[in-house]
Amino acid sequence: MTEAAERFFEALPSRAPEILGGLADGTLQIDLGDNHRTEHWLVRMRPGSVRVSRERGPADAIWYSSAALFDRLISGEAQGIAAVLRNESTFSGNVVLFLAFRRFFPDPPGTRDPRETARRAAGRQR
Repeated sequence: MTEAAERFFEALPSRAPEILGGLADGTLQIDLGDNHRTEHWLVRMRPGSVRVSRERGPADAIWYSSAALFDRLISGEAQGIAAVLRNESTFSGNVVLFLAFRRFFPDPPGTRDPRETARRAAGRQR
């Protein structure tokens, strides 16, 4: 497991209040594979809170990713839904948990809020 992934999981509980709304309520098992070895993370999500452990299920959903892809996700270089659609990772179970968890990933580098871009454009037109 990379140090970046360790730090990411350690930071989840402190970030949860600002990221998780009322829809996330369940347990997501994240399996990260690397060189014929799989590391497991169990993320218990509740509205506004997260508990993380290095266990296996029971879980309401299971998401498998390579460790290399997960590192790209936590750096904003890849997107979770796109990875699943391209079959670079797999997901089964309660999809709401996956959708809620992906909110912990950063936006891609250079991403701008479209509302802020529109405000700046409107300010230049005056």
